[in-house]
This record gives sequence, structure tokens and C-alpha cells, in this order.
Amino acid sequence: MKDMEKQTVEDIDVSGRTVLLRVDYNVPFEPNATRIADDSRIEASLPTIRYLLDRGCRVVVCSHLGRPKGRVVDEMRMRPTARRLSESLGCPVAEAPDCIGPEVERVVRSLPKPGVAMLENVRFHPGEEANSPEFAASLASLADVYVNDAFGVVHRAHASIDAVAKLLPAVAGFLMARELRTLSQALQSPRRPFATVLGGAKVSDKIRALANLSERADMLIVGGGMSATFLKASGLDVGRSLVEDDHLETASALIERSRGRGPRLLLPVDFVAADSFEEGARRQTVDARDIPRGWMTMDIGPRTRALFAEALRGSGTVLWNGTMGVFEWAPFSAGTKATANALADLEGAVTIVGGGSTAEAVSALGLSDKMTHVSTGGGASLEFLEGRALPGVAALMDRRPLP
Repeated sequence: MKDMEKQTVEDIDVSGRTVLLRVDYNVPFEPNATRIADDSRIEASLPTIRYLLDRGCRVVVCSHLGRPKGRVVDEMRMRPTARRLSESLGCPVAEAPDCIGPEVERVVRSLPKPGVAMLENVRFHPGEEANSPEFAASLASLADVYVNDAFGVVHRAHASIDAVAKLLPAVAGFLMARELRTLSQALQSPRRPFATVLGGAKVSDKIRALANLSERADMLIVGGGMSATFLKASGLDVGRSLVEDDHLETASALIERSRGRGPRLLLPVDFVAADSFEEGARRQTVDARDIPRGWMTMDIGPRTRALFAEALRGSGTVLWNGTMGVFEWAPFSAGTKATANALADLEGAVTIVGGGSTAEAVSALGLSDKMTHVSTGGGASLEFLEGRALPGVAALMDRRPLP
């Protein structure tokens, strides 16, 4: 994708219009409570909402929450997010009893200009995940304009993401525009040297991204559980570590390519290994060539942390997706912490953190503000890095070329 070839909310006249705004308020809650644990997704949508309110719009906010599978689940209602949004905006947010139907239409019609309403969870209807044209038409009937600010779900061909955008003038919100602009620039015209850091459990989750990035990056750093597949492809014994044998050939090809004209490839040289996949398992730091039989890798080791940090120095752009170990367990979190700190310490570099668990780790470490960009979409950012067309982006109106 060329740098922002899609129209944004600033490219059209929204004054006084009723706007259907798709956001991603799939927020985490505190255990066994309705209190929101992290409202960063709500905060990220505020610039777009305030822009629309400043122009006298009725803003009809819609989102999903959880996976109710087409049925009403009381624990997944949008009320807590509507209340938090009201607090953040400092104005009332009307709560619709559903996301379509006559009662919802009355709520929208009764909104002042400017005003905000929150629809009920769109995934309470089977038509949402089925990308139903009928369900999309009901949503579209509520508004004059559609704005998508839900980058985290643009890889889903769902009705409130895809089908509805074909029924109304459809543009990107500010959050969406920033995501597309930042990721596009990293892929197409990065400040060099361009380094990518990939982790997580499985090679299969990132195999397409690896292939695409290997054509563009100057250096590939592979950590996390997926590195075991690369090490086995190099001829090492990785114990009981997770290995995807059907991707050994791909790993071997990338290793071989790095020895020629391909990007430099860095793999772990040591690990924190454990005798079982448990937080309290016995553990020891081992050389990558000496993983004990029956043990498994759970985090990159201290020499690898230093190796990766040193390799990243001087980078112009760093793109990171995937933790370096089982970060949620304290004994295996040091590798991810070290990588996050290495990026935070870079001077003058563009640092981009993929969404999902990587973004959660950076947030938990209090380092989000030290990064150039922390993506709000895990699966979406990964598919973008794979070079795939995202349904929710493709459905937005194209920018017209200058005459």
C-alpha cells in the first residue's frame, strides 16, 4: 500500500452529518469485574470523536466486545465502555439497547448535534461475523457517513468492517490513518538500516511476514519459541521445544539466504530453559547448542539479550512483533524486557511495536511513550506486514490523484 492512499475523515465534509464510527473497544476487564483494566483503546479513539463533535456531528459508535458468537451475553455488553467514553469525553453518551432496529433508530434520531451514542455489541448478531449484507444495511441506515477507526479488526471481513463500508461514504479515522501511514512507510521507505525483530511461539503465525520482510529488511532477528524451528533447521537439538517440522525447509532457506545477499539473520545463542511448561518449573540458562534432553526453551538468555541489543544499535527503523519468551510468567520475562528497553534506548530511530502481546508487554513495562508507534492491532498489523489486502482497508474510499 502506498502511503495513505485511502481517504480520511479530513478529506470529506462531515459537518452536521450523522456518522457511524467503527471503533475497537474490545478492552480487557479486571478479573471477575466490570471495571476496565486498560482503556487505551478508548483513549486512542478520542481524537476522531472530538473532531466529529467539533463539526456538529451525531456520532454513532459501534464495536464488538469478546466473542459472544451471535448471541446476547450480558457480560459482554458495551455499557462499561460507554460509561468510560462518557467520562473521557466529558459529555453524555446515550446507550442504545441494540445495534439495529426501531429502538436504536429512535435513540440516534433523538441525539443532539453534536452528540454521541453507543450501539450494543455488534457480535450479538450472527450477521456481523457472517458479513451479512442485510445486517450491514441496517447499520448503514443509521448514518450518512461511515468512519473506520478500528485498525485492530480491519483484517476481518465482518459486516461492520467490510459490508457497511460499501453502502456509505467510507473513510479512515485518525487512528486508522496513523496505523496505515506508519506501517506503510516502514515497509516501503524505511529509514535504514531497517531491522525487524520477530518472536512469539510459532513460525507458522509469522511465516508470510518473514517472507515479505526478508525482501525489505537489512536484518532479521528471530527470538521467542519460533526460534527453535530455526535452530533445528541449523542442525541443533532443541529438546522438547516447540518445533514446526513442516516449516523447517522455509527456515533453512532463510538461513541460507542470509549467508548470501539476504538480510543478516540473528538467532539466539543461549536460552532460559525449563523442564516443563509451567511458571514454577525448574529452569537453567543454557547454550543454544546444549539444551538438555526433555527440556524446552522459555526465554532468550543473557548473552542473546546483549547480542540483540548491540545489533540494534545504529538502526534507522526497528519493527518488533512477538515476545522473546513467555513474558506473562516472571521467570521468563527478561528477554522481552531487554528487547523493549533496547528499542526505548535507541536515539533517532523509528521504533514500531506490533500489537497484541507485544504491545501489552511494552505497556506493562511503561515504555509505550518511548516508542515511535505502538500498533493497536496484533493480527491486523501482522497481516499488513505480510503484504495482504485487509478487507476493512480495501473497503475505504481511495484518495483521488491530484490533476
